[in-house]
Amino acid sequence: MAVTRAVLAVTAVGESASLCWGVTEGLLTRWRALPTLVTCSRQLSGCVPCSLHHCAPGRGKRLLLSRMFQPQNLREDQVLSQEGRSGDLTCKSQRLMLQVGLIHPASPGCYHLLPYTVRAMEKLVRVIDQEMQAIGGQKVNMPSLSSAELWRATNRWDLMGKELLRLKDRHDKEYCLGPTHEEAVTALVASQKTLSYKQLPFLLYQVTRKFRDEPRPRFGLLRGREFYMKDMYTFDSSTEAAQRTYSLVCGAYRSLFSRLGLPFVKVQADVGSIGGTMSHEFQLPVDVGEDRLAVCPGCNFSANMETLGLSQMNCPVCQGPLTETRGIEVGHTFYLGTKYSSIFNARFANVHGKPSLAEMGCYGLGVTRILAAAIEVLSTEDCIRWPGLLAPYQVCLIPPKRGSKEMAATELMGSLHDHIAEAVPQLHGEVLLDDRTHLTIGNRLKDANKLGYPFVIIAGKRALEDPSYLEVWCQNTGEVVFLNKEGVVELLSTVQVV
Repeated sequence: MAVTRAVLAVTAVGESASLCWGVTEGLLTRWRALPTLVTCSRQLSGCVPCSLHHCAPGRGKRLLLSRMFQPQNLREDQVLSQEGRSGDLTCKSQRLMLQVGLIHPASPGCYHLLPYTVRAMEKLVRVIDQEMQAIGGQKVNMPSLSSAELWRATNRWDLMGKELLRLKDRHDKEYCLGPTHEEAVTALVASQKTLSYKQLPFLLYQVTRKFRDEPRPRFGLLRGREFYMKDMYTFDSSTEAAQRTYSLVCGAYRSLFSRLGLPFVKVQADVGSIGGTMSHEFQLPVDVGEDRLAVCPGCNFSANMETLGLSQMNCPVCQGPLTETRGIEVGHTFYLGTKYSSIFNARFANVHGKPSLAEMGCYGLGVTRILAAAIEVLSTEDCIRWPGLLAPYQVCLIPPKRGSKEMAATELMGSLHDHIAEAVPQLHGEVLLDDRTHLTIGNRLKDANKLGYPFVIIAGKRALEDPSYLEVWCQNTGEVVFLNKEGVVELLSTVQVV
């Protein structure tokens, strides 16, 4: 009634009818919401018991699996209907990522990246940032639209051919959607007319969408028309300094793949349309890989076969026999010299005060490709396995089925979720509660196994014992152990996250 009287009092003051109506409407809205607010207040104060909800009493949000946007296609025929022809599903990572709802087709070579994949990619970018910034990298962000004038200056407008996605604006000016940014970044640095050798080296990098008009996109995220890439461009004051920077970046790439637990090989490679005088690829050896690699077990020489010729069977270094394997290219490094800096006049004042051309390098990492390649390398035929640092969520909690004998342990899982959040702060936002209690534990465990959470914790029969024991599946090692709440926290306290 007090709110009603306030409404009448406001509407009685009549000089600005529109203002009064706005105030009245606002007050009425608040008045109608009062019963809801009372209910919410009781829940938040703990008066209304609720075992599994998104906002726990007095604590942070519980992440509930039922709230996740994740369209699953767990049957093979559902996946085939998405991609069109059965022949298009030619690799494990593509099939698994479609099945469990990590990606969804948008058009040929383009995919929606769904929440789990975005989380994993954000973690990968954080690891990349750490490694690039540890060697002095500075992050920038350049436009995807690149002027045709820049590309014509280097003759790559014609050299790239149909792979370049081209367009015109309303003024008939030509652009491309950049597959790489050598022209743009060199023009940027060249625009700074007062650079000194004391400021160098510059290691400028970005993580952005790239575009390439692939003639036949395939393998899901391994070869698409739109993808994410980390591209770094370096500017040094001498050839010797540029070669040191080249070695520094290659070392950072080694560190990155080692931290991710991915087996890799660094191979000599062709410079291709990028150009320069030296190039290496970082490859993940796997049968589905499109690149043919030659490796010498004797002297550790390795190269992409396209640099050797298909007929060469002996190592050019030690003359020993070469072993052929296949790989997925996930990184590429180029020593460019002055190819681009000479065209755009990217100069600096040397130690004698004279203008000198910057010595350049460029270094790429396929971000979305690393995700898919990691799944290709680490997963089984039926279940995804992630590099530990990249798992979208580190922990999945599975409470008992509703109506089962173990249902009394439901509250135990809710309290465990909150206890982990308090006792293991690095896992904040990393623990997911599978609240689909209409399903059996077995069905939910099967889903969790497919999605590859590193740790799956189940409240089964032993959760009713005194003391309670929880079933812990360590997915990446294949171990299953029974631990009490303190043991679970001790185990999870060792988990590394980024």
